[in-house]
Amino acid sequence: MIPWLEADDPFPPVSAALARPNGLLAAGDDLSPGRVLDAYRHGIFPWFNDGEPVLWWSPDPRMVLFPAELRVSHSLDKTLRNRPFEVRFDFGFREVMQACGEPRDGQAGTWITERMLEVYCALHRDGWAHSVETWIDGELAGGLYGVAIGTMFFGESMFTRVRDASKIALVHLVRHLDRAGFPMLDCQMATDHLASLGAREIPRDEFSRHLAELVNSSAVPSAWHTDPNPIRR
Repeated sequence: MIPWLEADDPFPPVSAALARPNGLLAAGDDLSPGRVLDAYRHGIFPWFNDGEPVLWWSPDPRMVLFPAELRVSHSLDKTLRNRPFEVRFDFGFREVMQACGEPRDGQAGTWITERMLEVYCALHRDGWAHSVETWIDGELAGGLYGVAIGTMFFGESMFTRVRDASKIALVHLVRHLDRAGFPMLDCQMATDHLASLGAREIPRDEFSRHLAELVNSSAVPSAWHTDPNPIRR
């Protein structure tokens, strides 16, 4: 059993999360921007389907990517050096979220509901949520979005319409985070795609120790429109 959270209830400790399904911690109705930020600060994120209550998760182990461990394959490096593209930060946040929410591989639905879209767009307007986008010939070809608190970036979802477009966005995000002093990128759940880029799983206790320090840094929320400027190749 998991607890039902009312609007003013604190999150339970992440150690109380279920082992099966891995990381399910609590449920409730509150998906306000403040509740979402509080969740991230505790290593918790929302993930639920349309028609379900808000479900809160904190899996163990946790997939993360340390910028120093970014792995760029020979083919991806060639793409980064030779393909004409433009990388933009925070230029089309809503469009990126909508693209991430498009059904994939025959799926009938999406967890990026209209409710989720509006909450994260509000976080984006306040400087917490960010997108990184790959543009080719003026068209949005791929990208990702997530939330930055202190010097911690919580990746949420990514999409691609052109081969390697999401990987291009991720590489530029990681390089930006490294320059800005963000030592870790949260990838939430393990995937082969992320592992191929250098992400790995760490125990939740270790993740929580990193998190407690990083979210309490002095960095303030702000737009990333001009930091860095659009990168052209």
